[in-house]
Amino acid sequence: MTTRVFTVARRELRGYFDQPTAYVLIVAFLGLSLFLAFRMMYGASIASLRPIFDLLPVLFAVFIPAATMRTLAEERRGKTLDWLLAQPVTELELVLGKFLGVWAFVLLALAGTLPTAIGVLLVSQADPGIVLAQYVGAALLSAQLTAVGVWSSSFTRNQITAFIVAAAMSFTLFLIGLPIVQIGLPPSWAGLLARLSVVGHFENVARGVIDLRDVLYFISTAGLFLVLALQAIARERLSRVRPEHRRLRWGTGVVVVLVIVLNLLGSRVRGRLDLTADNLYTLSSGTKDLLRDLDDLVQIKLFASSELPPEVQLQLRDVRDLLADMRRASNGNLLVSDVDPERDPDAATEAAAMGIYPVEFNVLREDNFEVRQGYYGFAVVYAEDIEVTPLIQRTDDLEFRLASQIHRMTTEERPGIAFVGGFGAKGSNDIPGLREGLADRYQLRTIDIAGDSAEDIGRDSTEVLVIAGPMQPLDPAAQARVRAFMDGGGAVLVLAEPIMLNAQSPVPTPISSGLEDLLAARGITFVPGLVVDLASSERVSLGRQGLFSVIAPYPLWPIVVPAGDHSVTNGINSLTLGWAAPLAIDPGATGVTALWQTSENGAVHPRAAPISPDQDWVYTEEELGVRVVAASVLPGAGDASGRLIVVGDASLAEAQYLGANPGNLVFLANAIDWLARDEALINIRSKDRTPPGLSFSSDMTRDLLKWGNLLGVPLLFVLVGFVRITGRRRRAEARWREVLP
Repeated sequence: MTTRVFTVARRELRGYFDQPTAYVLIVAFLGLSLFLAFRMMYGASIASLRPIFDLLPVLFAVFIPAATMRTLAEERRGKTLDWLLAQPVTELELVLGKFLGVWAFVLLALAGTLPTAIGVLLVSQADPGIVLAQYVGAALLSAQLTAVGVWSSSFTRNQITAFIVAAAMSFTLFLIGLPIVQIGLPPSWAGLLARLSVVGHFENVARGVIDLRDVLYFISTAGLFLVLALQAIARERLSRVRPEHRRLRWGTGVVVVLVIVLNLLGSRVRGRLDLTADNLYTLSSGTKDLLRDLDDLVQIKLFASSELPPEVQLQLRDVRDLLADMRRASNGNLLVSDVDPERDPDAATEAAAMGIYPVEFNVLREDNFEVRQGYYGFAVVYAEDIEVTPLIQRTDDLEFRLASQIHRMTTEERPGIAFVGGFGAKGSNDIPGLREGLADRYQLRTIDIAGDSAEDIGRDSTEVLVIAGPMQPLDPAAQARVRAFMDGGGAVLVLAEPIMLNAQSPVPTPISSGLEDLLAARGITFVPGLVVDLASSERVSLGRQGLFSVIAPYPLWPIVVPAGDHSVTNGINSLTLGWAAPLAIDPGATGVTALWQTSENGAVHPRAAPISPDQDWVYTEEELGVRVVAASVLPGAGDASGRLIVVGDASLAEAQYLGANPGNLVFLANAIDWLARDEALINIRSKDRTPPGLSFSSDMTRDLLKWGNLLGVPLLFVLVGFVRITGRRRRAEARWREVLP
């Protein structure tokens, strides 16, 4: 059987590449998908193939029906179907062979995007595991839609009809998962149809996780449509009064029911493979250690309605998976309950007592929006202590929030974090999100260290001292207190501010923190000037020019990358800085490690030079190179000094930079954890799921990646098609010469 199936598949695949239509389809598919992908990747400067794969369900919904419409319909129209089945080939072998042949053709077309994937991986820090998962998801999706196309071609002899039916079914499987469609359905129907849509399943795989539930969905639905195609062909060869016809009809019905039930009830199936480089969707070692060390019972109570909006239902699956993983890692000391307060009055009463109330969402009924309510929150309970999250708004940081809540509730000690007040420095209230992220595990306060009357910084009450962006130099007394604190084992985080902006002048005013000598003694000095990066920077608006608003890169707002492996930077793709000072590390210093640096196109801009975004940024090749912008100091054996982190920028803590790059806030929290020697939660918090930036060492590399793929790959298929089609007659004549004497 296997030999006959592959014989049919080879014949089908060869038939495609002997026709110019196949090459037209491939070139159109690659041209459109790569054009839109590069437009989004280059426009947003992100090193991710999501622009390709986000469009793939829609592109496949047109491309695959066009490829499959001739599969069996052409055999019917040319009256060769009966001749094929008269050969030693069964209906099942014919359907499977046709399916494999077309699927191989679709995969070859998809392979045309591989040079783009390889190029992005070579020029960036893109995650190869995510790319692999995306191609696995694309292969599964193409198998499903190819089966749909084979089925639509099995019951008609008109190729146009086969195309329309396959495209309609493919778009239906896509559209029933979209919010714009879901909002008009009853919640129960919306949830059921969402599980039968390709949207949620394909997105789950494309994020980097091969989940058994998603694999079962694609395989089972592909098998269903192949069974329907088999039934369409076999029923014509069987008399309706024969028992074989009746068995075929009942067997097909049973398969349909089983596939639907499997996908509707298969949410409880467990099993997944996390292919992401940093195991973004797998419990971190820190979480496992925390849960394994629990010596008393902790409860997590999830309150979730069964009729939540479909987009929340997909997120709820992640929440339940995470809670199940945490429960298994806790050796029985973490109890998880999952209840629906709408169906359990006691659960509704308990939720209200904890401060968890139903949230409102819209549904469309009779062309009018109606307001419905549903529960979607959780509570962590330990002894008499309760931490409540009334509404789960995101899941990318849920593991950290749960772990930090459990850590705080089960740990009595809370180290002190002191922010230096005065000198124009930022306090904890001036750094949005940082206080919320640290207050549950640390005691935060502001201290005054200026002048002779201030008290020394006590090690008994302060574990970490934060000096965030002083706008005036620290006086000698304050400098002496910082030095004494560090010499006594205290840890310090320094966020330097190299310039003061002047609204009336494009030229900034250089400023000093007064800590230069103290830091130089530990191997770190500030290089006069500001860091620029010509290859990796944020974009800013240059204002309106005519009818359009002009956006351009601003090299003085560099997007920096990790300088090496360090627990503080692990899992964070980049930081966004604003007017940062470069750092120089003394080669003779011990324990000093660079944390963040620019690309190879970094340079130093004079601090007293203009900083207007629309000016020319011209530097010689000798001036370009990697610039360090942050470093850590770890004292060696026998040295009683505390840990130190220095960043040549304090703007990274401001709201606009935190909004532009979530990694900024993660880094600040990681830095304080590392300085306080509380590193258990660092690798949990640092699960940065945002794609890394896309930067190039030269314009030639940038153009080569874009045009080499956008023009070169389709042109390669055109050349192959030209050679194969023009040589078709020559190959036919050669075969006849072998047959004729």
